[in-house]
Amino acid sequence: MKKTLVIVPTYNERENIELLLDTVFGLKVPGLAVLIVDDNSPDQTAEIVRGLMKQNPALFMLERPGKLGLGTAYIAGFKYALENGYDHIFEMDADLSHNPKEIPNFLEMIEDADLVIGSRYLKGVNVINWPLARLALSVFASQYTRIITGMPISDCTGGFKCFRREVLEQIPLDEVRSNGYAFQIEMNFKAWKRGFKIRELPIIFTDRTVGKSKMSRKIMFEAAYMVWKLKLMSFFGKY
Repeated sequence: MKKTLVIVPTYNERENIELLLDTVFGLKVPGLAVLIVDDNSPDQTAEIVRGLMKQNPALFMLERPGKLGLGTAYIAGFKYALENGYDHIFEMDADLSHNPKEIPNFLEMIEDADLVIGSRYLKGVNVINWPLARLALSVFASQYTRIITGMPISDCTGGFKCFRREVLEQIPLDEVRSNGYAFQIEMNFKAWKRGFKIRELPIIFTDRTVGKSKMSRKIMFEAAYMVWKLKLMSFFGKY
């Protein structure tokens, strides 16, 4: 039986985390575990998770001293997954914008792929409750990234995905320093340039109903810069 780890970074997600975990574990997927990476949430998200861990041996947590960013949270989670022998490693948001019920579909598709990306734009635009300006920005960011990098991916910035461990073993994780949209772009690019097979799974993305979005101008500017950085690195064979 293959082992699966779902990595969920958290910062002030106490209103969502218990429902998320109930839904994930309610799927009864054999060999599935969840790793919460909490950045010292002031709302005591970690305290809730610690209580749930006492009831569930498949729930784990890394507690970090402060808000260190999405990218570094996932890198910490990836290293944990590799060190503990997981075969399939997920990225998933804590705010329920990624439907946990899609996990079995990812696992089915990963049997014929190395990286499966949950795509909001593979079949039209499948986003619910986003302001028009943010939706336009997201669609533009994916098109902009695809044109400049050449990646054949319709949703380059999506954060719901599943890796085979072999992909993460071949990417130098300590060299990945980006966050937010830029992190997703960089990981996709590094996997693609190494010849791994990438497939997209159509998903419906629903914006969070409680809690606060972590999006910022800094995240957007980093993504715009990252695209050109990757293009340049690829030119010199340093991706």
